[in-house]
Amino acid sequence: MLLVIDVGNTNIVLGVYKGEKLLDSWRIDTDENKTSDEYSILINQLLLFSEIKASEIEDIIISFVVPNIRHSLGNTIRKLFNKEPLVVGPGVKTGMNIKIDNPKQVGADRIVNAIAAYEKYGGPLIVVDFGTATTFCAIAEDGSYLGGTIAPGIKISGDALFDKAAKLPRVELVKPGKTICKDTVSSIQSGIIYGYVGLVENIVNKMISELNGGKVKVVATGGFATLIASETNCIHVVDRLITLEGLRIIFNRNKNGK
Repeated sequence: MLLVIDVGNTNIVLGVYKGEKLLDSWRIDTDENKTSDEYSILINQLLLFSEIKASEIEDIIISFVVPNIRHSLGNTIRKLFNKEPLVVGPGVKTGMNIKIDNPKQVGADRIVNAIAAYEKYGGPLIVVDFGTATTFCAIAEDGSYLGGTIAPGIKISGDALFDKAAKLPRVELVKPGKTICKDTVSSIQSGIIYGYVGLVENIVNKMISELNGGKVKVVATGGFATLIASETNCIHVVDRLITLEGLRIIFNRNKNGK
């Protein structure tokens, strides 16, 4: 079995594959203050809950965007599984031609998403990841990674509003159903959600234009993908677990020497 781990700024997403089948997946908080022992207990409990023994894990692959957690999580893997994980980064074969000025600056999660999306849906395509930041990645018809855009995530955009406007209450990020709102809570929800839909549509349309138009598939992932996709026609597919699939593909490409 293969354990895949994606370490994001807000969440760590884990999954276990048996061949190409995802047996189960979990999402936990990213916490730089947790020790390797604490992570070991937590991950082991998740595995046992799904009736998977740590001894059944044969290989591990990890992608990081939070460097400070790399040491503790690396120790967790060694303690719990007695194995060295494959870490996505320089020297790891991805099979994707990265056509930007400095390929080392691209976040591992963006490349992982792009690889899985291209493998599943072909190109040209745009991958939108609604995480702590919202990233937009363009992939050419031949599978080359062309670059993209990074915007503040919808949650941190809302947090900035709540923190800086003393009289505005913190609200749940759900659709109010209208833009002419009769109360403060609905007004905030409308501004954040429908305003963010406009941001997404504008960036996606500009990227499609730069890709010379035509049939460009737009794939969304991340925590708020379903919420935003329900309000726009510019997103064609929501694939919540695409990052895990990308990690599996990268592992196999390195294991098989492709």
